Amino acid sequence: MGRVFDLPLRPAMNAVCGRGRDTVTAAAARHGWAAAETDWRRLLERDDVHLVDNCTPGDSHAEIAVAALRAGKHVLCEKPLANSVAASETARARGRLAMVGFNYRRIPAVALARRMIRDGRIGTLRHVRASYLQDWLVDPEAPLTWRLRREQADSGALGDLGAHLVDLAQYLAGERLAGVSAVTGTFVRERPRPTGGRGTVTVDDAALFTGRFPSGALASFEASRVATGRKNALRIEPNGAHGSLAFDLERLNELAFHDQTEPADAAGFRRILVTESGHPYLEAWWPPGPFADGLQVQRVLAAVEDSAAKDCAYTPVPLS
Repeated sequence: MGRVFDLPLRPAMNAVCGRGRDTVTAAAARHGWAAAETDWRRLLERDDVHLVDNCTPGDSHAEIAVAALRAGKHVLCEKPLANSVAASETARARGRLAMVGFNYRRIPAVALARRMIRDGRIGTLRHVRASYLQDWLVDPEAPLTWRLRREQADSGALGDLGAHLVDLAQYLAGERLAGVSAVTGTFVRERPRPTGGRGTVTVDDAALFTGRFPSGALASFEASRVATGRKNALRIEPNGAHGSLAFDLERLNELAFHDQTEPADAAGFRRILVTESGHPYLEAWWPPGPFADGLQVQRVLAAVEDSAAKDCAYTPVPLS
């Protein structure tokens, strides 16, 4: 972040923690961490650690987060915050900065959508529909990892994907859901254990639920890890009295906007390419589109010039 934004502090990667000495040492060397630990409690004892990024399985989130806050550390915790509401209640900030990893809020197109809703560009909010679909568990022989065990993950697609949907819907709406109605389903009941044999899946494969905001706006949500052909398909569409917005994570630089106040013969969704310096978080961003392989592009350009000079003769492009 310090290479993109002007920050009041300089981030320093002082220590990383993992379960195995060899693997965490290798990870530290590969990713640039100054030191490696195998006990998270040692991180909290270090004077050079001020912020703890808690990305363990869900059943240890609350314990680590609370201990880090009590040790005077700031905390960034993965979602869901804990495996129960009661455990989440214990993990209050306690005077330190505390965040949950709802990183999709920080996508410039999503932040722009929030700003447009706040500024009244779509009028009074009426609906929010959101879905997050993946297919990495379609194969019934996919292994029974911790994410498929309630005692470690608490829930399946609901906590893994649905947590993002709920946060984004509330973030965009500017209010919290007042109530929900839901169904969940598990389609593959047993999977092979990594250590041999088979075990029971104790979490949901998919979750569907509806909700209502205090303002009266309605919301619908769908989360699935068995939606064939969907890789990271997070989509959210807020509808208002005067217009609509639509975002698709797989086209993350784009925001679709429909202005209902335009004349009917010119109305329709239009694409906003969210890459300009005036867009959220992009004041330090320089190109108006994605990067490309500069060297290979230069080779192609050189080949084009060579072909043109030879009256459209075929010119191969070197691959290296």
